[in-house]
Amino acid sequence: MRHSRLTPILIVIVGFLTVCPVLMLVLGSFSRGIGAFGQFTLEKYVSAYTDPAFASILLNTLIFTVGSALVATVLALFLSYVNTRTDIPFKFVFGVISIIPMMIPHILFAVSWLLLLNPSNGILNRWLMQLFGLDSSPFNVYTLKGMILVEGLLDLPIAYLIIAPAMSAFDVSLEESSRVCGASTLRTLFRVTLPVLRPAILASVILVIVRSLASFAVPSVIGMPGRKYVLSTHIYRIIATGFSADYGKAAAVGMSALAASIVLIYLYRYMTSESSRYVTISSRGFKPTLIRLKGARVPVFAVVGLLSFVLIVLPVIVLFYTSMLPYVMVPGERAFRLMGWKNWVDVLKDPISILALRNSVFLGLVGATLGVVLSIFVSYVIVKVRTVGSGVLESLSFLSFSFPGIVIGVGFMWFFVRTPLYATIWTLLIGYIATYLPYGIRPLTSAFVQIHSHLEESSRVCGAGPFTTMRRIVLPLLIPGRISGWILMATMFVRELTLSVVLSRPGSEVLAVQILRFAEDGLWGRLSALGIIMILFSSTLVVAATLLGRKLTKMETVSN
Repeated sequence: MRHSRLTPILIVIVGFLTVCPVLMLVLGSFSRGIGAFGQFTLEKYVSAYTDPAFASILLNTLIFTVGSALVATVLALFLSYVNTRTDIPFKFVFGVISIIPMMIPHILFAVSWLLLLNPSNGILNRWLMQLFGLDSSPFNVYTLKGMILVEGLLDLPIAYLIIAPAMSAFDVSLEESSRVCGASTLRTLFRVTLPVLRPAILASVILVIVRSLASFAVPSVIGMPGRKYVLSTHIYRIIATGFSADYGKAAAVGMSALAASIVLIYLYRYMTSESSRYVTISSRGFKPTLIRLKGARVPVFAVVGLLSFVLIVLPVIVLFYTSMLPYVMVPGERAFRLMGWKNWVDVLKDPISILALRNSVFLGLVGATLGVVLSIFVSYVIVKVRTVGSGVLESLSFLSFSFPGIVIGVGFMWFFVRTPLYATIWTLLIGYIATYLPYGIRPLTSAFVQIHSHLEESSRVCGAGPFTTMRRIVLPLLIPGRISGWILMATMFVRELTLSVVLSRPGSEVLAVQILRFAEDGLWGRLSALGIIMILFSSTLVVAATLLGRKLTKMETVSN
């Protein structure tokens, strides 16, 4: 393949997707407004950073992001240790369950906890009040603590995927030496295991902080009704409330969030690149020794089982239960009498909901396919072409991982507002691919690493051209990576909210935005019905793509 031509073309494409919105965000923050672009001023920065409420918003953001990171990392450490280092039963199932919440749209997860713990009519609160004769609700989700709990549970899969591999690869001879010296299991954990795992733990904390900084579902559904604002909801209020949206001020505020995310992401990359200093396995034949829980086996199993129930089963049950009721109420004889399919009928007859479903289907299928095609070429250059250009391309592709959705949405708004693409679904398509490109590149990069260059060289020696080699040799071997990348991108596109609230306009609504509108209007039954439809569609995509991948792999195996 002609690398001299391919690499510059990809740099231009990926640079447009990643650098362009950032550049427009910077220019927009110095402009007087959308209609006065180019008339530069510092007025927006002065207005944004002298706002009396801004200091409390920054403090709330700090508490929310760090608190969520600590909750997710502590839970991930517990689950990783139990699943990889102990003899707890069904550990494979619990390992899979730990990452399933990635497939549940964040806004639906947040809504389910709001339906359980809101102080006025939360199902769990009302049930506890009836059970114990309480005069007031024992829990209030409309607080920073409530936001931290829900966001921490949502970000648990990210922390688990970072910590679990490091935990499973830990050399137990270090722990055995500690025990020989008389240290207890608990003391060994804190004095030996956790210090060696420090890079993975810190990387988890940093990455969850970045993700929670970009979070909009929890701050909007739980934080805004409780008047607990963070940077993402502060930006949303600037562009969505009042008589006219102030995109210049939103861009000025967004610059601080974007700068913090980029710094944290590159700190994360530095820390993971330095992880070789903590290598404890240096030869083959390593197999970690399992710790016998003995009498604690059943209690630990119960705790992990309860956590798994809370992470996956409970949100879906709450949503389905609420979708069958005219209004939120505690389960009981009266509630079961009032159950029906009215909310489902109303949603399926609602033209905006149907349009949102159709748009999300289009973005999930077409967007993920285009994203994977671009990811294949980018991954090929990153792995197979060792040049300065490939290094630049890798940095550009990784840059978008640090984009807070609502912030980069403002950047795209500044760019598209003067083009025919403004207020169309194509704006969302380009924005989605730009923001989630790393989710397609990472699985494909791993797949390319496993393909030896001798295969391509043999194909060329036999007279095959570069594209024939790619089509007949490389692409068939990439089927698992292609499917993984497609599934990740499709599920992200279907559930995407933060970018969508900025870029979607009448006619380009998507499921997540429509669900947010239902939440703002208090239409919990319709919201829940549409949410279940959203989960069913996402699950169908995952299952269908997985089955197709297995079929294609089998066909290639037979043909070879």
